[in-house]
Amino acid sequence: MLKIYGTKTSSNVQKVLWCLAEIGLPFERLDVTETFGAPKAPGYLALNPNGLIPTIDDDGFILWESNVIIRYLCATHAMGRFCPADWKARADLERWMDWQQTALFGPMAALFRDLLRTPREALTPEALAATTASAVRLWTMLDNHLATRAFVGGASPSMADFAFGNAVHRWYKFPIERPDLKHVRAWYERCLARPAYMQTIGSR
Repeated sequence: MLKIYGTKTSSNVQKVLWCLAEIGLPFERLDVTETFGAPKAPGYLALNPNGLIPTIDDDGFILWESNVIIRYLCATHAMGRFCPADWKARADLERWMDWQQTALFGPMAALFRDLLRTPREALTPEALAATTASAVRLWTMLDNHLATRAFVGGASPSMADFAFGNAVHRWYKFPIERPDLKHVRAWYERCLARPAYMQTIGSR
């Protein structure tokens, strides 16, 4: 059985859990802190030298990096359903998956730190406003993309949506003022309507 190492509260683990739930693939989740002591412990570093989560073990095939794991799972277990067989369609989805990690992740991670980890007395309104503005610019870009489609890849969910699943949930949970991005909001509500999303992300 496929194994996934990582805690349920991790954003990167959650996106893989959503993917697994949508595919309907059986798996065993091992909490890294309980199994190895910590992600930096030698036992876990032997699997993932980055010391980050998640990592999967698919019958001896070890893979880390959350979006790559999603690509792999969709290609091997849901080709034509969540991963397009057409190379151009697949490249379009992979572009957005990479954009999530290389562009959107930065300001979203900064907002998470500012709002949930930084002591209130150390957080200035100016700093929070600047970080929020960076995130708004990027969410607006995705909002424009979603103006012509129900999900990131088109009419139905795909591996690209899985990559954004936790990020959009956090975006609407952060205690900040945000613009009314109606296409992003409608897409988020479509995700919330999916039982697999609620089970892994939406109810948290």
